[in-house]
Amino acid sequence: MRSRAALIMFSAPWLFACAGESPATAGRRWFLAPPMPEALAALSGSDKVGVETRDGLAFMPRSDASGVGLVLYSGGYVDPRAYAPAALALAERGHLVVLPRMPFGLAFSNVDAATFARVAYPTVRRWVVGGHSLGGVVAALHARNHQDTVSGLVLWASYPADDTDLSPSGLRVTSISGTRDGLTTQARLEATDRLLPPSASRVRIEGGNHAQFGWYGEQEGDLAATLERTEQQERTVTATAALLDGLR
Repeated sequence: MRSRAALIMFSAPWLFACAGESPATAGRRWFLAPPMPEALAALSGSDKVGVETRDGLAFMPRSDASGVGLVLYSGGYVDPRAYAPAALALAERGHLVVLPRMPFGLAFSNVDAATFARVAYPTVRRWVVGGHSLGGVVAALHARNHQDTVSGLVLWASYPADDTDLSPSGLRVTSISGTRDGLTTQARLEATDRLLPPSASRVRIEGGNHAQFGWYGEQEGDLAATLERTEQQERTVTATAALLDGLR
């Protein structure tokens, strides 16, 4: 039987192809892209949000919690902390947000992270899974396999793998993309559109690129964004919050 590490190594090229990155590029990045200072600052939380460390990070509203939780799977070889500013912003709107730890820097190594989050935070009534790039591919897989406990899916510059057909599901889905994304291209999104439910919402951020869905700097193969990272983040949070708000 293959070891877990061997399975991850075997599967990584296929998964990166799904998320828009070539195996050759992925193979050169066996390290976690570090979070930028803005991301590290968000780890302190705020007067509205506390941050808990429990096999990852949880951004917890201090009051007026919505009862809706989001488990956000990080992109391949990206430190989960790079998504802390978006997690903080969503938690300030009342939603619990969990950024799971990803062994080997791959979401595929922790497909069922959302299951552990549901156990750890039983007061959350409805759960959404989501992810950036490779993280979205894995989140979609988890959502397909757990439709009894997952209410929605949020894709940031991502899409389901070819064998993850969500079109017949009752999931609420929002797909958010950037028009300057050099990795998850608009052409690829259109080619996989058939895998999403007919009711899925699609949000295109004009001028947004791949790397600005997080705070980890530039990414090889990406295109230069034509809007500020803070603006792309704000639009991403707004579109994500719209789905979460609808589940209150």
